[in-house]
Amino acid sequence: MAFNIPETGQERIVIIGAGFAGLKLARSLVRSDFQIVLIDRNNYHQFQPLFYQVAMAGLEPSSISFPLRKIFQKAQNVLIRYAEIERIDLEGNRVYADLGYLNFDKLVICTGATTNFYGNEAIEELTLPMKSISEALGLRNAILTDYERALSIRDFDERQELIDIVVVGGGATGVEVAGALAEMKKYILPKDYRELPYGEVDIYLVHAGSQLLPGMSENASVNSLKYLRDLGVKVILNKRVQSFDGDYVTTNDGEKIRCGKVIWAAGIVCPVLQGFPTEILGRGRRIRVNRHLEVIDRQDIFALGDAALVEGDPAYPDGHPQVAQTAIQMAKLLSRNLKKSARSQWKPFAYKDLGAMATIGRNRAVVDLPRVKFKGFFAWVVWLTVHLFSLLGVRNKVIVFLNWMWNYLTYDQSLRLIIRPGKTRKEKQ
Repeated sequence: MAFNIPETGQERIVIIGAGFAGLKLARSLVRSDFQIVLIDRNNYHQFQPLFYQVAMAGLEPSSISFPLRKIFQKAQNVLIRYAEIERIDLEGNRVYADLGYLNFDKLVICTGATTNFYGNEAIEELTLPMKSISEALGLRNAILTDYERALSIRDFDERQELIDIVVVGGGATGVEVAGALAEMKKYILPKDYRELPYGEVDIYLVHAGSQLLPGMSENASVNSLKYLRDLGVKVILNKRVQSFDGDYVTTNDGEKIRCGKVIWAAGIVCPVLQGFPTEILGRGRRIRVNRHLEVIDRQDIFALGDAALVEGDPAYPDGHPQVAQTAIQMAKLLSRNLKKSARSQWKPFAYKDLGAMATIGRNRAVVDLPRVKFKGFFAWVVWLTVHLFSLLGVRNKVIVFLNWMWNYLTYDQSLRLIIRPGKTRKEKQ
């Protein structure tokens, strides 16, 4: 069964994924001569850099999400479809989804990346990832539920299993989560869980590399390590998590850490859409594209953002950084190229590094800009400002700003709710 899409005579561009790349591309093509069909498994855009603040009960999910239909209310040439992609017919120029199929003239893959468990099924089943709003809420529920249960546990070892947390991965997500957990221990537990000996709570950060924040400067790595240790986080470097059985984390050298919760932030990998041949996949299962962002040997099929591995750029032989700026810059270039009448006028992609940053609790952050690197309070203010203005919608900006101000002034948060999902209509039947 075909999608119910009007035939307007316009050339149809199907965009799969409404992350930073897909959303930017669709917005850039509003009022163009193309018919744009934007397909996503969610009916909203989610601001991934602040997932960890939802997980730590610092922000509500709606404040970092924005409905896709609201964004394109006045865009007559943009159609939104809420669907799950099943496979792609590259030869027949057709996308198959759970609601039917859709023909395309041009296809743009913006599916982003998901958590990489490196083939370890036990770790995938038992650890807590954080690559979506729902996963962030699940993590929040797990943390708060275990704190509630710990209040009634007399046995020390059993209580430790509930309150100790291991974060795996020393990238920006792992560092920011560990810092937020340490601040929760310092400021929230003594007020909300007075009977709980919060001094017993241990936060571990396990990283396989020798330095935190790979990809940032050595100064950023050293300073982030110092900030985390000042907050009481037990940072373990040069060790890889080998297994987790629900009770103990075991590292590659045999060390065991007792805990009931493991937050997995150790890497990402791209999902593979059925129908894509393996020869066009590169490192991290990214889709190999040329400098015009076209899939290798496939005209009119493109990949952007985390999903794209650009070949032929000597400055980035292993691919560009899988960050929001890369996705946004790719989308801007592709929209400009698509609007040009002749393919000979297309320009190649050239990534402009705007820098990187990470925050480690209040008043602590590290920022690497192309010409300057700094840390501390000013870096923290820069981090807040950049992320605040990157959010969609005035309402979201105001709500996040007020939440941050309230949290900063009161050392408190007001969103520590355990919200369990109800049964769906099908489950009740």
